[in-house]
Amino acid sequence: MMHDGSALNLVEMTPDGLTSGVIPLQDTPPPPAPSDSDQAGSLLRPGDTCWRVERADRMAVIVDAQDYFRTLKHALLNARHQVLLIAWDFDTRIRLEPDKDQPTPKGAPDKLGRYLAWLIRGRPDLQVHVLKWRFSGLWGLMRGMTPLWILNLMSGRRLHYRVASDHPLGACHHQKIVVIDDRIAFCGGIDITAERWDTRGHLDDDPRRRGPGPKLYEPYHDMTAIVDGDAAKSLGDLARLRWFHATGEKLPVPPRDADEKDVWPEKLQSLFDCPMVGIARTQPAFSGQEEAVEIERLWIAAIRAAKRHIYIEAQYFACRRIGKALVERLEEPDGPEIVVINPTVANGWLEEAAMGRARDHIMNALCALDPDGKRFACYAPVTPKGIRIYVHAKLLIVDDQILRIGSSNMNNRSMGVDTECDLAVALGRDSADEEGRVRLRALRDGLIAEHLGISLPLAARTIDEKGSLIAAIEALRQPKGKTLIPVNCQEVNAAETYLVEQALLDPERPRFPFQSFFHRLDWGWARRRRARRMKRDGHSLR
Repeated sequence: MMHDGSALNLVEMTPDGLTSGVIPLQDTPPPPAPSDSDQAGSLLRPGDTCWRVERADRMAVIVDAQDYFRTLKHALLNARHQVLLIAWDFDTRIRLEPDKDQPTPKGAPDKLGRYLAWLIRGRPDLQVHVLKWRFSGLWGLMRGMTPLWILNLMSGRRLHYRVASDHPLGACHHQKIVVIDDRIAFCGGIDITAERWDTRGHLDDDPRRRGPGPKLYEPYHDMTAIVDGDAAKSLGDLARLRWFHATGEKLPVPPRDADEKDVWPEKLQSLFDCPMVGIARTQPAFSGQEEAVEIERLWIAAIRAAKRHIYIEAQYFACRRIGKALVERLEEPDGPEIVVINPTVANGWLEEAAMGRARDHIMNALCALDPDGKRFACYAPVTPKGIRIYVHAKLLIVDDQILRIGSSNMNNRSMGVDTECDLAVALGRDSADEEGRVRLRALRDGLIAEHLGISLPLAARTIDEKGSLIAAIEALRQPKGKTLIPVNCQEVNAAETYLVEQALLDPERPRFPFQSFFHRLDWGWARRRRARRMKRDGHSLR
C-alpha cells in the first residue's frame, strides 16, 4: 500500500472552520492496519515493525538517571571481554553517583572516564568501545568536550573512542545503547553525559544536579530499558554493526565464559519475565546502509492497536505521521483516550521554532476534535516552586499491553533521518501475560504519580475509580506544588505554518544524497580508510 503522492492535510478530518496549512507527506508504505481479531503480540513483525524479535530472560525500565547511572556503574563491574557504549553524547567528566560521598566499590573512581580506565586496568581481556555522534567543532568546544584523540592517548590501547559521521547532511547519530559482553544491555533515552542526572523527586534546588562545572541545571526526567538473554546479544550485534559502519573496524563477538554467573543487577525488579522483545531501528539509506523505518511503522501500528489508553512521554510532539494517526483514532467515537507528557517548551529558540510550532499544529487538530478535553490532554510536569521539569523520555504505553521505549523522539527526523533504536514488548490478553500487564499498568501509574507528586497507590486507585487517565489526572493535580500543568496549544501564524510545512529543521527523510564535507573532517578518517582497504585486501580488521 502506497500513498498516492498527493499532499495530505493533517487536519482535513477535523470539523469545518479549523484552518491550517497543508502538510505534504512523502511516499512511504504505511504499516498494515490490524484487524479486530489481531492480538497485541502480532504487533512485532520482523522486517516491518522491527528488525528482530528476541527472547529476554528479563526486562526492566529504569526511570531517571540517578538509578540508571548507579545501575550501569555496578553492571560494568561484571564486564570481562567487551563493553560497547553507543551514544548521541558522552562526557567522561561526569560523576556516576554524585549523591554518594564515598565511591563504591572501594577504590573505584566515580568520574566516568576514570572509572572506565580503572576497569580495564584490572581486567586484562577487557576492551571498551565508545562511539558518539560527531558534533561540530564549535559546538563540541562549547560543551567542554575533550578532543577524542586526547582521550585515546590518555586511555591506553584497550579503551577506544570514536565518532560517528556516516550519515546524510543534516542527520545525526542518536542511538543510546550500552552492551556488556552480550549478556546485558541498556537501550533508551538517557545519554551518559552532563546535565542528565536527577532523582525521581526532581527537587527544586538540588546541589547534586550540577554539571562538570559549577552551574546547576534544571530538573530532568528520562528513562531507559535493560534486557538480558538473546535480546542483549542482538543489541550487541546492532552496536557492532553501527561501529563498523562508522569506523570501518569489525569488532569480534565476545566469548562466553564457562563459569558465567548471573549478571542481572541486584535489587532491580524485572518488569517482564521471559518476554519477546522487538528491536526497531531508524536508519537512513547512506554509504552502503539500507534504509530502515521500523520505528515509524511500530509507532503507527501500536496507536492503531489501542483500545482504551494511549500514554506518551516525549521530548517533542512534532511527528506529522504520528499526529495523523492520533487524529484518526480521536475521530472514532469509541476510540482510545490520549495523554501526552511533554516539556513546557523545547530547549533553545531554534528547537522551539521547529518542534514547538509543530506541536501547536498537531494539537490544534486534536483539540478541535475534542473541545471538552475528555479524550486528549497534554501536560507538562513542574516542581513545587513551578520550575519546569524537562521531559527527555521517549515512551509509549498502549493500554496495559504494549510498551515502546528507546532513543527515538516523536518528531519527523527520528522516523527517517537520524539513527535510532527502540525496544518494544506486546503482551497478549491470556492468563500467561496477566502478571506482565499488572506490572505495565504499575509502571504507567507510577510515572503519573511521580509527575503529580503523589503515591502510586493513590494514583492507581483514582485511575481505576475514574476509568480514565485524563479524569484521574484532573482530579489529582493541584493548582500549586509538584504537579502536572496543561500545555495549551497556540495559534500558528503564516510564517510558522510555512516553517512546519517545509520541515526545514525537522525533515521526514534525508533531502540530500551526499554527506556534509565538514562531517568528513574528523581525526579518524585515515584510520577508517586503512581499515576498509585491509578488508578489501582480505586482511583481518582486528
